[in-house]
Amino acid sequence: MVAARVLVIDDEKNIRKTLSLVLEGEGYEVAAFGTAQEGLTYLDREGADLIILDIKLPGMTGVEALSKIRNSNTDYTDIPIIMISGHASLAEAVETVKCGATDFFEKPLDRDSILIRVANCLKQRQLAQQVRNLKAQVNSEHEMIGQAAIMKTLFAQIQKVAPTRSRVLITGESGTGKELIARALHDLSPRHDQPFIKVNCAAIPGELIESELFGYEKGAFTGARGRKPGQFELADGGTLFLDEIGDMTMSAQAKVLRVLQSGELTRVGGQKNIHVDVRVLAATNKDLESAISTGTFREDLYFRLNVVPLHSPPLRKRLEDVPVMLNTFINRFCEENGYPKKQIEEETLRKLSAYAWPGNVRELKNMAERLVIMSGATIGLDDLPETIAGVKPAPGAPKFEGHKPSLKQYREEAERKYVLEMLEEHNWNISKAAQDLQIERTNLHKKIKALGLKKQD
Repeated sequence: MVAARVLVIDDEKNIRKTLSLVLEGEGYEVAAFGTAQEGLTYLDREGADLIILDIKLPGMTGVEALSKIRNSNTDYTDIPIIMISGHASLAEAVETVKCGATDFFEKPLDRDSILIRVANCLKQRQLAQQVRNLKAQVNSEHEMIGQAAIMKTLFAQIQKVAPTRSRVLITGESGTGKELIARALHDLSPRHDQPFIKVNCAAIPGELIESELFGYEKGAFTGARGRKPGQFELADGGTLFLDEIGDMTMSAQAKVLRVLQSGELTRVGGQKNIHVDVRVLAATNKDLESAISTGTFREDLYFRLNVVPLHSPPLRKRLEDVPVMLNTFINRFCEENGYPKKQIEEETLRKLSAYAWPGNVRELKNMAERLVIMSGATIGLDDLPETIAGVKPAPGAPKFEGHKPSLKQYREEAERKYVLEMLEEHNWNISKAAQDLQIERTNLHKKIKALGLKKQD
């Protein structure tokens, strides 16, 4: 391993010599200087992993040098800095910590104390770097990718609603990235440094959803051996994302509605009202309006959640984004698995960009991982499954076999395809399809009948 570099700045020659001998004896690389200016010049040129800095220095004092490092716009603002002094008061020690010192000790120096504190400070920096790397990795995995016009519109909508307290209902097919929209809304909001809690309502059994959301008191039911806060409490001050809200039980819906109305909840088996400040975002791939008509979803809850509706478009609606998304996922999986970067052959990319991706972004991401693992230095047609390798271009203009259509025939077939596509995208929700088509519901009903469209088409 590369030895950590320690920068020592002290005007006493014997102190510099002692620290150098002690630290070099433990394998550290040491650079020692008598003034703050000399030390800062070296820092700018060579860098360092840790600084040992005397408070009393000629010219620029140690406290001034500490403040300069901490307030700089360089990569060294997080370097651990240990302050030393032969006659510092407690007030001076406190002041250095306020200015950003990591540790402080007095002369005369103790060898064991020096080595322990240096090792601890370097370990803290290493852990902090690991946390930053993990955060960067998580952020990259939650990054929304897309340059298609439909995505630019969605990004603009997210930018507008994110800074507000408004609730958002995110609709879209499974695998389109509804959670990414929710995370973007949270990250761009004033609550970004507070918790983001996700609850998948479809993954929790109906009999457990209430205790999961609202928590429970000891003895509330068999197995409740202690008090447990619910997800609403854990998200206090932040954002609660209710994924697949359409699968929530009617009983739980009533209690969620109460929290949205009053900002208060009661744990299962409890009597005390608990106030929470939570922004609720919800998502579903179901037609909630149809669920309301069949009595499986509360209309009042729907209107509470659907303050601002956002739609996550299916991948087949933005196939022009497939190349950049593929390359992003492939590079990410290559890095995670220690593979060199792989290129996609042009014809292979064309095939992948023509596929309709019924599983949406989730299917594309899984395909990228598969291609990284199973391909050679480059990704070619032979690496694709037959379902994609033999795919024809995605549906676009209508095709006529054996004859050239009249303009009327061409127009009718194009209209038929487009109307059917809109209906399928919204799972035959007439209201939403009509909204996208910018026509009245009654007109859409007439078109469906005139074009001979049926759901099984």
